[in-house]
Amino acid sequence: MKNIFISSLILILAGSIVVAQSHHTKDGFRNPYPGFENRGLSDVFKWAVIDRMAGKKPYHPDTYQFTQEENDGKWLRQNDSTFSVTWVGHSTLLIQIDGLNILTDPIWSDRASPLSFVGPKRYMPPGLPFEDLPEIDLVLISHDHYDHLDKETVRRLGNKPLYLVPLGIGSLLEDWGITHFAELDWWDSNRVNGVEMICLPAQHFSGRMLTDRDKRLWASWLVNGKTFKIYFGGDSGYFPGYKEIGEKYGPVDFAALPIGAYKPRWFMAPVHMGPKEALQAMADLKARTFIPIHWGTFDLADETLDDPPKYLHELIAKKQLDAHHFWFFKHGETRTK
Repeated sequence: MKNIFISSLILILAGSIVVAQSHHTKDGFRNPYPGFENRGLSDVFKWAVIDRMAGKKPYHPDTYQFTQEENDGKWLRQNDSTFSVTWVGHSTLLIQIDGLNILTDPIWSDRASPLSFVGPKRYMPPGLPFEDLPEIDLVLISHDHYDHLDKETVRRLGNKPLYLVPLGIGSLLEDWGITHFAELDWWDSNRVNGVEMICLPAQHFSGRMLTDRDKRLWASWLVNGKTFKIYFGGDSGYFPGYKEIGEKYGPVDFAALPIGAYKPRWFMAPVHMGPKEALQAMADLKARTFIPIHWGTFDLADETLDDPPKYLHELIAKKQLDAHHFWFFKHGETRTK
């Protein structure tokens, strides 16, 4: 009887490990949720070359009329108790919660690129000058793409903040002189000053060169504070994981979800949500307030930079949703709760 019990326990534990590691491969990581369709180099070539030759490249203006909020950071540097969120641009948020200053996917560089003279260039400057930041306690990284993990910004931030990163990104940080970090797998957590940071699934991919595709993990994050929960979606296609996260950790007070770089849908859908899918993710997460991110800064796809918020506004009106549950930020704007 004892041997049967031990054998059964081993099988149960083995099964749990298989489930928990379903996003791992022998040399990296994968998207394990049903329905995911991988896009390879041939798809990139079709979108970036063939479609362009066929005249399918849409018109993009040279400039946009985005309003930037004046923010010198003075209030942010003095604040040590009020919950606040500041949108610096793209996926970079400054979150102040329970006395912690947290940056998400910080990028202050002019280009999201390994090179300073070519690659996606900012259409809007950072909403908060780097010099005006409060002292940063924690940096959350969702994945290794250049518009989310910026070498120069990380070097400027230095070793004082704690960097929480998905598996595999630590070696990059070490190459840049950063040793104050912790690597987490999906569903792992790390507690800082009583605030729990939970590494959660996303549906995306990784790689900074042609040779390192999916060698490092991608993730989303939940900041589980004493009074508020804020979910940071990083970059992701719509996937069943949102419902799973919502059932385990919802309701979420704030959900910062990506809405840009979503066209053309045949190419982008597996790894980039559009506004329509992001609304469903909000519902899955049981989120009370939606913060749209990943738009209005870098031109990465076929839609114009002002398309995602316009489309989201249209969907909110069409579905007769309460506009108070949507925080549309200007670059540099701070909101409190």
